[in-house]
Amino acid sequence: MADMSTADKTYNVLFLCTGNSARSIIAEAVLNREGQGRFVGYSAGSQPAGQVNPYALDLLRNQNFPTADLRSKNWDEFAEPGAPQMDFVFTVCDNAANEVCPIWPGQPMSAHWGVPDPAAVEGSEAVIRAAFTETMRFMTNRISVFVNLPLQSLDRLALQKRLNEIGQGETEAV
Repeated sequence: MADMSTADKTYNVLFLCTGNSARSIIAEAVLNREGQGRFVGYSAGSQPAGQVNPYALDLLRNQNFPTADLRSKNWDEFAEPGAPQMDFVFTVCDNAANEVCPIWPGQPMSAHWGVPDPAAVEGSEAVIRAAFTETMRFMTNRISVFVNLPLQSLDRLALQKRLNEIGQGETEAV
């Protein structure tokens, strides 16, 4: 991983999910806003759906997130030569956490931040929209804690512990 002692470093963060159509896309958008230029968010999937879920896009647009550059893509893009080097890789679905991931250049820190799949929710329009809103709430809370970690003062072991705690919802300990 790149040297974390540089105060003006920009950290690249990859969010992984199987389909890369909802959770990881939402996380990418939230990090790019919350990270305020200190973090750059990306997302990808092991078996990308090929399109961003319309409910995810609608929610992001309604919250004034830029959506023009969001797309469902394969995680292999980020393991290829010339791809941005990741500092952090987070899985946001249980399927992706259990899959064999590519070898990421630079040995990024990783953690599992699993969130229920809002695209799997069935029911009325209101129920489905509520599931996507809940996913955004989870991601926003976790990302807010993450971007406020004192990265420069944490050693690798302490940072890994904090990243795992965020994924387990133990953010009060952070």
